[in-house]
Amino acid sequence: MSLRSNVFYKSLTNLTVGIAVSSTLFLTACNDGGSQLDKEVAAPVDLSVFEGCYTVSSEEPAQIRVSQQNGAWVMQMKEPANAKRVWDDAEPLELIENSEIPKFFSIDPDNVDAVLGRPDRVLVLAHVKPVYANIDPLLDSEYLSYIYRGANTIYRVECDEVNTDILANPHANIIIDNVNESS
Repeated sequence: MSLRSNVFYKSLTNLTVGIAVSSTLFLTACNDGGSQLDKEVAAPVDLSVFEGCYTVSSEEPAQIRVSQQNGAWVMQMKEPANAKRVWDDAEPLELIENSEIPKFFSIDPDNVDAVLGRPDRVLVLAHVKPVYANIDPLLDSEYLSYIYRGANTIYRVECDEVNTDILANPHANIIIDNVNESS
């Protein structure tokens, strides 16, 4: 092999190695930058979907009110009819990560767009994506509540300023007769 060929092959080898190394560095930099960008671009959770009042039946007056006060999310419960005010003192609420959803609800976290709850987790609210709520026959509302070990659908209703006796026993005046009494 001539000296000229030997120099040419060394240069070609160095060029090939240089391109391979720089391509690898370029692709690695793109991948790292891309994942970092994805983390920074992720949209914040919109908790405003919770602002309003809720009840366990769409025909009942509001029982829970969720609002934003002084930049923080809070909840209030209706006071009994004999109270001198309609709503109790505001309790703080906090954002709950979707990874915690299975602790409270039997729904795929991908179908939920926001979760808010009390720090003690006695009350947790979830907003189901409207598209999913429309196709799941078990849901008749976009809102789910977890209240002390039980999960159920709740309804967003108009807020009102009327006391309601939510502590009253709605079954107090029901008389149950024995069906087989005459036989």
